[in-house]
Amino acid sequence: MHKQTTHHHIHTVDSLLKKNQLSVTAGRKKILQLFLDQPGALSHGDIEKSAGEKFDRVTVYRTLQTFVDKGIIHTIPTADNSVRYALCKDDCSEGHHHDHHIHFVCNHCHQTFCLDDVVTPAIKLPRGYSADQVEVVVEGICRNCS
Repeated sequence: MHKQTTHHHIHTVDSLLKKNQLSVTAGRKKILQLFLDQPGALSHGDIEKSAGEKFDRVTVYRTLQTFVDKGIIHTIPTADNSVRYALCKDDCSEGHHHDHHIHFVCNHCHQTFCLDDVVTPAIKLPRGYSADQVEVVVEGICRNCS
């Protein structure tokens, strides 16, 4: 009986780009729209398939890099060493992803979910090591598949 989780991101593509001082181009709009339409993470392949009819690989790649640099999306490592991308929450600023949530990869539907309510455990590192970012990827079966 869980209540419908609606995204309180009433962001439009244009407002997100403007907020990040990015000029609004067709490629950026198209790719950003994919993220706004899709609650989970997108793989590079997904993005290329959807955007690739109109835009070449280089444009897609550059656009993704720009979005990552600006803190609009973040990268998620996956078990098979490919990278997925997901929209950042509002508190990410340029280059600093407050990405202390875990990522869950479903072995059944292969979707990646950002579990925002699950905080990454504190990791005690040996002396001389300092962590910039901790990525926790949990594999299993998501609630849609179980």
